[in-house]
Amino acid sequence: NEITGNINILTGFEISDVVLNQRPMAVMIENTPDARPQSGLIFADVVFEVVDEYGITRFVAVYSSNDASLVGPVRSARPYYSEIAASFDPVYVFWGTHPTFYKVVELLGLDYLSPAGDESGQSSITGNFVDPWNPGENNDAIRDGTRQRPHNAYVRIPRMREIAESLGYAVDGGQTSFSFKADADEGERGSIDSITINFSSSSYRVDFEYDTATNSYLRFCGQSPSTDRETGDQIAVNNVIVLYTDIKNSGDAEGHMIVRTTQGGQAYYFMDGKVIEGTWNRYSANDPFEFVDEDGNAVLINRGKTWVSMISGPEQLEY
Repeated sequence: NEITGNINILTGFEISDVVLNQRPMAVMIENTPDARPQSGLIFADVVFEVVDEYGITRFVAVYSSNDASLVGPVRSARPYYSEIAASFDPVYVFWGTHPTFYKVVELLGLDYLSPAGDESGQSSITGNFVDPWNPGENNDAIRDGTRQRPHNAYVRIPRMREIAESLGYAVDGGQTSFSFKADADEGERGSIDSITINFSSSSYRVDFEYDTATNSYLRFCGQSPSTDRETGDQIAVNNVIVLYTDIKNSGDAEGHMIVRTTQGGQAYYFMDGKVIEGTWNRYSANDPFEFVDEDGNAVLINRGKTWVSMISGPEQLEY
């Protein structure tokens, strides 16, 4: 049965003193080997992972139920990441973008936070928080002196919320793609114990290993545990969703990718050690995603954290 009521829109847990229901904040986080282990990714309610230029993946990490004190490394936006972020009606945090892509952020109408703006004059996007050029702490962001640029930019979600409010952005609201259910009883859980997603090279191979007792999926990347830099804990999620879509190289000098985030495609919903085959749908880049089974019914996912991977087809998925 679907869980409804006074719940967080991204996790399905009942709102309380420790489970908040704030407007989603979507942050661009990088995933090169130089960026690992990341900070604060472990605390995201939802993460979308999609390939970027040269086979690298980046994350759109979305926070609502709690605020990570440190998140990063934060990197630049791309059109499809911006469109994914828009599905949550969030405040979108990114570290600038290619000059031709600022216009996409503007056209989507996103409330945004970025230390760098569009200097070309093609859009109205301006830098609206401070990039600390020198290592150490700053009221707005952090440059980590132990890491090389561009892998050393970090933000604090509480500070980003303060800046967003000062700019007049709505502090409440947001939208969700998810409907929730209770976890399956342990005796009813399935035996699909591993999921492999081959985004590109071995360094970007992602594995999720299912733990029946906790009914969660441990994440590995490049065949190493995906851990949080500060706590050392391994990232674990309650749902893994894999979406097929059209992905191709744009052919420009930078090798930017083109990723379709609307219309729809085949989808696989992993939870409770099982998989539900179905489809995803989305009518515009400002709409939430719709997740349905083969009969067209909404897929109910488990309460908790959700990881969404967008790939081009079945050759990249094993389970």
